[in-house]
Amino acid sequence: MTTISVPIPKNLEDFINQMIASGEAETKAEVVRKALRKYAEEEVIASVLKSRQEIKEGKVLSGNLVSLVKEFRKAESRKTSK
Repeated sequence: MTTISVPIPKNLEDFINQMIASGEAETKAEVVRKALRKYAEEEVIASVLKSRQEIKEGKVLSGNLVSLVKEFRKAESRKTSK
């Protein structure tokens, strides 16, 4: 496990201390780890919801995956050559 040092404002430090005092977490590190896990979960949920919306809008890929990748690479190389 890696240790990092991150400056935080007083209100967040107070929140961390409240979480420990209320028994929600045992250490400051545990509060931060829980917050980061929650943030990561929210990012995954947002990505799934965005994908569902794109499917509803008809923005889906279909066909042979190899052909789709080739077409994507061609389009990307045209963009970079401009």
